[in-house]
Amino acid sequence: MLKAEPNGAHLGLAQLENDFDVTIITQNIDDLHERAGSTKIVHLHGEIFKMRSERSYAPVYEIKGDIQLGDKAPDGGQLRPHIVWFGEAVPMIELAADIASAADFFAVIGTSLVVYPAAGLLHYTKRDIPKFIVDKVIPSAATVNGITSIQKPASEGVPILSEMLRSLLLG
Repeated sequence: MLKAEPNGAHLGLAQLENDFDVTIITQNIDDLHERAGSTKIVHLHGEIFKMRSERSYAPVYEIKGDIQLGDKAPDGGQLRPHIVWFGEAVPMIELAADIASAADFFAVIGTSLVVYPAAGLLHYTKRDIPKFIVDKVIPSAATVNGITSIQKPASEGVPILSEMLRSLLLG
């Protein structure tokens, strides 16, 4: 992951901050949104370049190498990646739901809308705001409720989304 580079979608979303107050809610555990220049990111499933004690969610420490069995946090707990494993609670979902419910527009990018609880965030948005989905395959869940579909890979669809938002919201 250290060698991965932000793609056009990451860069395009970061550029939206020039005109809009943007908060990225991501299921990805990498830091590509940060490296692209986005400044407000909620990592629903945690961050791979951070670690914490197995006993608590905080404090969180930066990491770029491996965690070894026996590496302990100050509270004595084994250090572990600061990510959500399958079956664990998603501690950032309440913050994400609050952000979705306050949004003036909402875009879902590069997802099948089948991984919950993240897929449910769309249901927290206000009914009358513009909603968009950008994906190579538009999920059937996105064909209702006035969602504008952009059937493209994220790196191609985000520039289209950007133009639509600028036209719709900036006039």
